Amino acid sequence: MKHMNMTILAGCVLFAVVIAGCGSSSVVLNKEASTSAIRAAEEVGASDISSASLYLQLAKEELENAQGLAEKGEKEQAESMLSRAQADGELAVALSRSDTDKKEAAKAIERVQQLRKDNQLPQERK
Repeated sequence: MKHMNMTILAGCVLFAVVIAGCGSSSVVLNKEASTSAIRAAEEVGASDISSASLYLQLAKEELENAQGLAEKGEKEQAESMLSRAQADGELAVALSRSDTDKKEAAKAIERVQQLRKDNQLPQERK
């Protein structure tokens, strides 16, 4: 009986140590979505476009802030900051693509105007 009580006591102490060890560890965050958005923005050239580069920089700063909050154990604030980083990264991608599309559209319009000019009939050129 005494041996059984000691075994139960040892088990409880071991369980308490494990729980205390887990409780003091830093918060683990899922940063994949935000880092993917930042990487995508960098790949489409967001840093070269003024409006997109602002949001790319914000996303990077928010990711760093989220890591700091996680280290302090503030999980909810860290997750919120990660969501903001992801949103800003995605916005930087969208702005980059929009800018690229505008430039391509302007080039296409110039080509059409040049073709129209080149293909006028001689009597129309007067």
